[in-house]
Amino acid sequence: MTIRKRGIAALAGVAMAVAVTGAAMSAGPAGLGVFSPGPANWKGDMSPITAADWNYDRAAHLLSRAGFGGTPEEIARLAAMTPDRAVRSLVYYETIPNPKLKPFEESGFWDPSLTYFPDSRPAATDKALKDGGNIGVMNKPEGNRAVQPTSDRFFYWLRATELETRRVGYWWAERMLDTTHPLEEKMALFWHGHFATAEGKVRDYRKMVQQVDMFERYATGNFSQLAVAVAQNPAMLYYLDAGVNVKGAANENFAREVMELFTMGVGNYTERDVREAARAFTGWNFDNLDFVVDKDKHDDGVKNFLGRTGNFNGVDVLKIIMEQPVTANYIAGKTYRFFVRDELSPEYQAQLGKILRDSNYEMKPLLQAMFLSKDFYSAASYGSHIKGPVEHVVTLLKQLGAEDVPGIPDFNNITVALGQYLLNPPSVAGWAQGKSWVTPALILERGNVARDFLFPDIVSFRDPNFLNAAGGDGQIGARLRQGQDFTQATALADQGMMGAFDMVAKERDELFNTRVSGYYAWELAYRKLIPTPRGAVRVDLSKMVVDAGVKTTDEAVDYMLGRFLRIPISKTTRGSMVAFLNTELGTTSIDRAKTYMESPLRMLTHMIMSTPEYQIN
Repeated sequence: MTIRKRGIAALAGVAMAVAVTGAAMSAGPAGLGVFSPGPANWKGDMSPITAADWNYDRAAHLLSRAGFGGTPEEIARLAAMTPDRAVRSLVYYETIPNPKLKPFEESGFWDPSLTYFPDSRPAATDKALKDGGNIGVMNKPEGNRAVQPTSDRFFYWLRATELETRRVGYWWAERMLDTTHPLEEKMALFWHGHFATAEGKVRDYRKMVQQVDMFERYATGNFSQLAVAVAQNPAMLYYLDAGVNVKGAANENFAREVMELFTMGVGNYTERDVREAARAFTGWNFDNLDFVVDKDKHDDGVKNFLGRTGNFNGVDVLKIIMEQPVTANYIAGKTYRFFVRDELSPEYQAQLGKILRDSNYEMKPLLQAMFLSKDFYSAASYGSHIKGPVEHVVTLLKQLGAEDVPGIPDFNNITVALGQYLLNPPSVAGWAQGKSWVTPALILERGNVARDFLFPDIVSFRDPNFLNAAGGDGQIGARLRQGQDFTQATALADQGMMGAFDMVAKERDELFNTRVSGYYAWELAYRKLIPTPRGAVRVDLSKMVVDAGVKTTDEAVDYMLGRFLRIPISKTTRGSMVAFLNTELGTTSIDRAKTYMESPLRMLTHMIMSTPEYQIN
């Protein structure tokens, strides 16, 4: 039996014995501190934590919530500061160099002929029939399938932008891992879920990159300014149908969501307010990547909105919304629930809303007050946050000390399996957050995530982008996964069956064939795609524990628990882990086992990252 199979079998056996009993233990050896939430009476206390109450564990708690966790060295740097300075270093990050971040490198899919991309395939081919071509290609002058070039072009862009968006997800995850401004990226992720748009409808990776840039730019800045920027953002304009919001036929989609989801919350406006706000946003649209206002389509009449009367445009409407006390309370409360805990009393939410309102919607004072408060470090706040899939994976890599987001396993496949597809939220409401991340099936998947990073499957070293995307094409996808190239996969099938291209070649007297377009689109898009490097995570756990001065298996387990967990496990669970490591190493001496302990240490890490405690912080 291989080491991998023995390890997985052993993990399965230990998993049955590691039920959490609730008996807390200290979280690590000297140098990693102990589990130390504040007293119960800190709950709801907005007064700042003092230097006397500051320690390594509370610095770790801060970094895990205001960022994506960190290595012991990164946590120790925060712990060496005063709490005020530690919080300010995370919130007021603009002067801190951030040299590793790079702009997104495009594969070269887009060209200006795609600027006015049709809403649908019928719209594309109908226009081609009328005009002799569309989307940068001409119809065939004669022969079968005269409009095939337009059909091919339409499906090419759909496939190309889908593949490129996967690369954008990798690029953004890499920024989360590499940044020296963790709160900037954490807030950008928060805004992505709050002002949710999905590439699946937007169908333009460039607009999604533009939106990520916007969320980073306004991450901890002024919420009122961010709201205007979002309302004028091409991705949002397309996602909520700005193109059909015109004078005399106002579309209410954006006006409704801007109040219900983005600023005020349900119950704080009327249906009339929705209709009047929609009129104010008429004519707002985009040209390529630029915001424009079509004056001929804008309703410049008098509107009655939230008790105010005037010739309002969209900016005016947003200004009036910001004047409502409920808006600051709503945004402050949602921010608190994302960073601290779900439980929030109306009184405490009102206090937070006042901070935001008094600072003219600048987010930094609110964030600083939250992260400095005793409430943030109280027992009620510890262990109350369930990490979302993207946060979970980036935190895992950060704690491992990984230098980059590896290609194996595929980042997008991993997070989708856990319920979150970056740049493709399920609806305008974003992701549900909280307990929705930890169904029984998803708990098992979270354990598999650690396994996939620590013991990558050799099959995964093939690039999954095209295979998964084409996998929906029946026999074609199956042949591709078996290793055939595109030409082989679409040629004559086994057992004398006719291949897809051969079948459609027999069909005559048609203007276009979408099956041919679908197959050709994947092949052409994939030909241009910049490949994602397919390496495994580069970490050395043996070196990690040796450098930490660990001498025994007991100390190794404690070191790993202290490094990876924010919540302590039971003594029974810890004992099972020590026994497991002793059995795998055949000794309690780390020095004796240092030449062969990498796989057992990875099994131990998988075990820790599969516990319920690892899913929360």
